[in-house]
Amino acid sequence: MSVGDNGFRVVVREDPHGWRVTIVGPDGGMLSERACRDGAEARTYASTVRQHIYWLSEEKLRSYYGAEG
Repeated sequence: MSVGDNGFRVVVREDPHGWRVTIVGPDGGMLSERACRDGAEARTYASTVRQHIYWLSEEKLRSYYGAEG
């Protein structure tokens, strides 16, 4: 798990249904979740999201990941 300066974080986990990457907002609520076919895809997607958390404003991040705020 990693946390950006803006309070967003990324959680990568494997559950009985496969791999999932969850973007969690500053308030602790889920912003977005994506199922991935394997651990490599999950880590790659999570890395991209972490970069977006670092680079984008909260407004842009919410817009990009489909959660207008």
